[in-house]
Amino acid sequence: MENNTWVNNHTGRSDFDLVGLFSQSKHPALLCVVILVDFLMALSGNIILILLIYFDAHLHNPMYFFITQLSLMDVMYISVTVPKMLMDQVMGVNKISAPECGMQMFLYLTLGGSEFFLLAAMAYDRYVAICHPLRYLILMNNRVCLLLVSSSWFLGSVDGFMITPITMTFPFCRSREIYHFFCEVPAVMKLSCSDTSLYETFMYLCCVISLLFPVTVISSSYSFILFTIHRMKSAEGRKKAFATCSSHMTVVVLFYGAAVYTYMLPNTYHTPEKDMIVSVFYTILTPVLNPLIYSLRNKDVTRALKKMLNVKSVSQESIK
Repeated sequence: MENNTWVNNHTGRSDFDLVGLFSQSKHPALLCVVILVDFLMALSGNIILILLIYFDAHLHNPMYFFITQLSLMDVMYISVTVPKMLMDQVMGVNKISAPECGMQMFLYLTLGGSEFFLLAAMAYDRYVAICHPLRYLILMNNRVCLLLVSSSWFLGSVDGFMITPITMTFPFCRSREIYHFFCEVPAVMKLSCSDTSLYETFMYLCCVISLLFPVTVISSSYSFILFTIHRMKSAEGRKKAFATCSSHMTVVVLFYGAAVYTYMLPNTYHTPEKDMIVSVFYTILTPVLNPLIYSLRNKDVTRALKKMLNVKSVSQESIK
């Protein structure tokens, strides 16, 4: 059994201790309430957005299909880490077993990687819609949309399948305390007593490759979009196109910026406190902000929401 590094990892214990956000806070109870509120806002916001798009026929187009997938990823993404963190705080425990740690790592890597590629697909969708409006429904037909979405999920899972097994089979013979609120790869790697420099280089290259293609697609798409917007004669058309694209770019900057800091900056830039703050940004705040960004700045979504609320109020009045 000593060779089974996945379970025991060269020690008599198979559990890790998550030294997370609450141990760093002077007011852990207040922080717990704030995170719970954020979690409920993320769940309700993204689920409402998914339901609006599903039930409103005017929102059945490629752009909103991609937004639905983004909301689904966000719901899953925040659910991977936050519920356990809150339950551990309430129950007064902070342990996670090696298999649970590996599963959590695989899920957040898969979902994070999938979101990278989905954001690139969304940028391409906006490029086609603004630069080739007459051919939009032909170029972005159902088959193309399904192919882009399924490719995003598949490429994201490649990250999870490659990085998780390697990380979890390293011998962990130092402290079992992970200075994080979930099993993030860099935090787990710090516990290894073997030389991880080659693996860290491999992980860095994987991140560069994973980011290079989406960033190229996004930057190219928005370069053409900005050029097309500049040439538009209609002020209303320019305003609508810019509003749509600025919403998407806000999401891209938030998500990609945090990923670049976590996986691509040298260790000299990192401290456990900074790493946890950045992780809060893309695991908790981004899923909260995404539905707000795509709804408050989108007239079609706000119109659909008002329509749904009006229908509910009319039905309640008729019942009375």
